[in-house]
Amino acid sequence: MMKNNDLTIMKAVALCIKSHLKPEEAMIYTNLGRTRLAMKCEEYGIYKNINGYYKREDLDLILSGAPPKIDTLVENLNKRKKW
Repeated sequence: MMKNNDLTIMKAVALCIKSHLKPEEAMIYTNLGRTRLAMKCEEYGIYKNINGYYKREDLDLILSGAPPKIDTLVENLNKRKKW
């Protein structure tokens, strides 16, 4: 378990500097728990790179509240079928 001081320092680093975040930092950045973050990443199609880091730009998709890419693709397919 992380101590309160460690959590504060990691939050500051995650929010200010890094472009790639460790899973613990990604949890802090998105304010989600481990399980919820994994579910959201799966929903949005966000994966860790080879080194085990998340891209900050990808995590911003979760925070933006935009629908997942798969929902947009399904809507486009449904529109094509109606023609």
